[in-house]
Amino acid sequence: MCTHMNTDSISQLRLWQLISPSLPVGAYAYSGGLEAAVEAQWITDQEQAFQWISQLLEYGLLKLDIPIFKRLYTHSEQNDVVAFHEWNDYLLASRESFELQEEDIHLARALLRLLVDLKMPTIDFIQTEQSYAYAAVFAHACAVWQIDRLTAAQALAWSWCENQVAAAIKLVPLGQTAGQQIIQRLQPVIAELTLPALALADDDIGYTLPGLAIISAKHEQQYSRLFRS
Repeated sequence: MCTHMNTDSISQLRLWQLISPSLPVGAYAYSGGLEAAVEAQWITDQEQAFQWISQLLEYGLLKLDIPIFKRLYTHSEQNDVVAFHEWNDYLLASRESFELQEEDIHLARALLRLLVDLKMPTIDFIQTEQSYAYAAVFAHACAVWQIDRLTAAQALAWSWCENQVAAAIKLVPLGQTAGQQIIQRLQPVIAELTLPALALADDDIGYTLPGLAIISAKHEQQYSRLFRS
């Protein structure tokens, strides 16, 4: 039996656990508006799928979720409950459709329930009766488990991209190899832009993606769909 645990190694493995496709949070059930974009024929092939995902990554996730993730992580480390909840509320209020906000809250609740079951220490920092963004619960887990902040932020971006690609494979549809080609093209974007995203000043955080807002709202009323609203 192994009696010595390397803290960095354990933290790394816990990060892999947090971004595993087998994590029971239900991310596979949501397309983040992509299903309605396919229905509207905005996305009909591999290149259009890549452009949709990469632009939402660069001008959405890396302008909002990732810089706020940094603040949530820091405030969790510092046990600053007030600031943590202020940034969480800001992130939820920034969701541009009911569907996108509900997706975020649902995934966060599922992750929080899992962390409670895993007996993660200091989980009482987050109150289970409140609504949280997924990045908030993810950031708290990463801070408690002492996962490197930059690596955790890149992992959060990677997890989002992987879920979008999985949805595109089903919806466009694409082959598995095409999906992996998209993921490979997204890797440099994550690698190059995560650090600048973490460095954004408070006043520079946020985005305007009217196309995403419109298509997500349309998905709420879509007659036939594979993914949840």
